[in-house]
Amino acid sequence: MRKQLELWAGLEGSLTRVGDSLYDQFAETGHLTRAGDFDRIADLGATTVRYALHWERIAPDGDLFRADWRFTDAQMTRFQERGVAVAATLLHHGSGAIGYTSLLDPHFPAKFAAFARAAAERYPFVTLWTPINEPLTTARFAGLYGFWHPHGRSEQSFARILVNQIKAIVAAMREIRAVIPPAQLLQTEDLGKTYATARMGHQAYFENTRRFLTWDLLCGMVNDDAHRMWGHLLWAGIGASELREFADAPCPPDIIGVDHYLTSERFLDERRERYPTHTWGANESDTYADIEAVRVLGDGLRGGLASLLSEVWRRYALPVAIAEVHLGTEDEAEQARWLADVWQTARHIRQTGADIRAVTAWAAFGAYDWNSLMTRRDRVYERGLWDIERTNADGSPRATLCAEVARALAQTGELPPLPALDIPGWWQTDRRLIYPVVEADELAPDCFNGNAERESRPLFVK
Repeated sequence: MRKQLELWAGLEGSLTRVGDSLYDQFAETGHLTRAGDFDRIADLGATTVRYALHWERIAPDGDLFRADWRFTDAQMTRFQERGVAVAATLLHHGSGAIGYTSLLDPHFPAKFAAFARAAAERYPFVTLWTPINEPLTTARFAGLYGFWHPHGRSEQSFARILVNQIKAIVAAMREIRAVIPPAQLLQTEDLGKTYATARMGHQAYFENTRRFLTWDLLCGMVNDDAHRMWGHLLWAGIGASELREFADAPCPPDIIGVDHYLTSERFLDERRERYPTHTWGANESDTYADIEAVRVLGDGLRGGLASLLSEVWRRYALPVAIAEVHLGTEDEAEQARWLADVWQTARHIRQTGADIRAVTAWAAFGAYDWNSLMTRRDRVYERGLWDIERTNADGSPRATLCAEVARALAQTGELPPLPALDIPGWWQTDRRLIYPVVEADELAPDCFNGNAERESRPLFVK
């Protein structure tokens, strides 16, 4: 008999590099110096916590002989004492120690794998690992759009960063399993879907194919030109022999981690004048706006998360955890509604036969400056399960309505009887629409069956 759907929790663990500066969410949110964070999470009843063991912090110069494990030792000890399992991440949108390696370094996979082995030897009780969080997303932001180090803005740097990270994941799991044979791979990636006008359908098709690359590469599915991204990766400078290495020795996830946000689903429109300039992007042949689908599509997200989970289950037939659930808003009731909505969606998809294991309440203590992808320090805060700015009288983080919902889900599996949950979320009402509405008959009929001859290679997409 299948286990009940589990409630997991996670701390926003991004540690990104912009130029020669690091943006560390653990530092920004006070986690490095605040006592009691793990007790707060454990008291919720979460069975597993996604937690980052940052390579950059533990070995800031890359030298494992001088690695400083003291902070993570204390945290991991407390998790053990409270009986909470850890899903350990080693690189969360990062690029390794400054001056020691980078995402473009040909030796990056081997260097990273050495750290992974050291972490496994230090914490042999951890059996669930995410060596690198969201490698495709990191490759886009660091190699295609230029936001994060090494600030690449080409398909070539994107492809190399992606493949380097996948190689590193495979090598890391090999080292981890040499120490911890039952270790499992929880591979996270942002998952959405792109819609478009008829004119931009080919671009949407490209993006809807590309979104699966992390899992496809690990599963050995990118093995010849039958895969739609094979030719594109070759064009971008990846050798056929490199791709075949993944096919010859696949490292499939034990659990697929789906990170999904309301902004994960996109709409592409060549009528750029309808939208703010910050949404404008281009490929080698088109200019267009790239906007949140929920803000423009007349019939909403056309299946939303339920459709995406079903898609992943059909494609891989592997267990799935929804690994990040968070909504950036000032209204904590809306955050609670989003968590409740995702939980109910997961329960529904489980009833269809899909093996959905868990829902993760993300950003336990919130996050700073994700609105600018941490390229600026504006101190724009998004609260999580706890609010670290509007605190309790004693200065401790204040539990939000989302924490109340998470606690009920963890302890009973059911939503609490809160009046706020009886109100539809903004994404379920017409309040979501802030641009001229695009109806179904204006969309490309099927963004998954684009014309290969028209497939464009994006140079920059907002």
